[in-house]
Amino acid sequence: MVSVLVGIVIGMAINMLLIQLNFQMLFPMPPGTDMNNPEQFNAHVAGLPHTAFIVVILAHLAQSFVGAWIAARMGASHNMTLAMLVGTVALLGGVMAMFMIDGPDWLIIELPLYLVVAWIAGRRATAPLKP
Repeated sequence: MVSVLVGIVIGMAINMLLIQLNFQMLFPMPPGTDMNNPEQFNAHVAGLPHTAFIVVILAHLAQSFVGAWIAARMGASHNMTLAMLVGTVALLGGVMAMFMIDGPDWLIIELPLYLVVAWIAGRRATAPLKP
């Protein structure tokens, strides 16, 4: 289970790094806006173009993929189960974010992809290395 925890933590770090990149460099928040204030954050999100959410989707899926891959690589057994546990935790975080952030409705398309990329990561991590 340590591998799952490590995968979750590293996946979350990658997610936050990409989200910070998105909201500080690509689509910066207005000066004085507090990202931790839900009203201010949602007001900023409401004014973003749809292209801003491409990085958000990539960040979320990177969290699931990288975390699942790490968990599967670190695990001594049941590697695919470990990968899918990380993907499930990422999915639960995504569902919670959907309720907290007023993003576009079409963003829901990413939810099943959390498990798809975790499965792909698990398969890649457990595949035999080719010479």
